[in-house]
Amino acid sequence: MGLLLMTNIGFAADMGVEINATTVDGDKVILKPNGRWEYIDTQKASEAAKVAKQYPENQGCPPGSQGGSFGTKCILPGDKAFNRKSRIGK
Repeated sequence: MGLLLMTNIGFAADMGVEINATTVDGDKVILKPNGRWEYIDTQKASEAAKVAKQYPENQGCPPGSQGGSFGTKCILPGDKAFNRKSRIGK
């Protein structure tokens, strides 16, 4: 039964479908196709967002750095890759 449920969740994620689920504690959540999840209860969602903002990986890149979009790492000034752009044809 557990294997069937895992297969269905994997299939739903491949199809880009959000899944309504319940945690062990009884909280209603939405499972996103990209692997993230969020509370359905807006109060719990806002509390979780406050906690998540405390972690550096959720704060974005520091001012003056490059990258950070679409899951890429931040490149700080002074790094050899900073402002490198394309080297094709050089």
